[in-house]
Amino acid sequence: MIKNILSDKELTQLMTLLRDAQHIVVCGHVSPDGDAMGSCLGWADYLYRLGKEPTVVMPNHCPDFLKWLPGYYRVQHFIDRPGPVEEAFAKADLVCCIDFGEASRVQNMQQTLEKCPAPRLVIDHHTNPDPALATAMLVSRPKASSSAEVVFRLIMQLGGWPQMTRSAATCLYCGIMTDTGNLAWSADDPELYQIISMLMRKHIDKGQIYRNVYYSYSEDRLRFIGHVLGDKLVTFPDKHAALFTITRQELTDYHYIRGDAEGLVNMPLQIKGMKLSVSLREDTEREVVRVSLRSVNDFPCNRMAEDFFNGGGHLNAAGGELPFPIEDAVQTVEKAIEAYAELLTGVPAESSDAAK
Repeated sequence: MIKNILSDKELTQLMTLLRDAQHIVVCGHVSPDGDAMGSCLGWADYLYRLGKEPTVVMPNHCPDFLKWLPGYYRVQHFIDRPGPVEEAFAKADLVCCIDFGEASRVQNMQQTLEKCPAPRLVIDHHTNPDPALATAMLVSRPKASSSAEVVFRLIMQLGGWPQMTRSAATCLYCGIMTDTGNLAWSADDPELYQIISMLMRKHIDKGQIYRNVYYSYSEDRLRFIGHVLGDKLVTFPDKHAALFTITRQELTDYHYIRGDAEGLVNMPLQIKGMKLSVSLREDTEREVVRVSLRSVNDFPCNRMAEDFFNGGGHLNAAGGELPFPIEDAVQTVEKAIEAYAELLTGVPAESSDAAK
């Protein structure tokens, strides 16, 4: 039995929002990942079954390895054609913001989102969402594995399980799979496996979904990974941390396409004893350095991202950005590692003092 995610009052509120809306914009964050794409497309499929007219919009494109998702061909991208996206917002009587909790996460689409008068429903699983984003209703469940899990639970409580299509189930499973590293983290709730079982009853091809995401890269990507791990990886053995940088020139040299760096930041964590991995990558569209952090056990990537990298995220996966040049960003990472040395080494300050 899947527990309800909403109280009776919240359920009534959500049902009223959906009842009173016909033209609904479903909005994801910039550089959408598997969870953003999967949860948005899964929710849009549910809305379509209700007789609504959903439009899925994204600020820019997702990686190539997600473009097979059912319904992707209908997604509107602001970066390509802002006009139709602005028209969708102007026509909307409800906006669903999924997998993000701050308006800044849609970047170049932020003004269009904020000036839209339609009520906003936020469905998310990140910590500390901005209440100002959710003008109508906030459904934030930080303990959930993914926004796709939250969407599934909402559909269940709304009575939409019998009508759920294989396409929607495929999208939601992809969101759960990618945001948990194929169930390697954020996947300790036994109910999550009941949800996966129910998705499989919709005849999804779990193996093919995995292959579509993780076995569809180019030869250039494999050589790019070899270059980064072989030539760019820097480790701090006494701090159990690792860092690598990626420049625009290197992206050009290895014919980088969106998604080629996916999962790369996790690889240094395969080193025995490593607790933190940090990636710095020069953005190809803006004058910033993109920061990705991954950790194991209880090291708080989200706190480090907030303190040093103008970002945030989850306990073991977070991100942010820093201004150019990348050399300054490296120095910021080194300061962050030093500031968090006690957590990385596991040696409390009082123990160090006692040893002196």
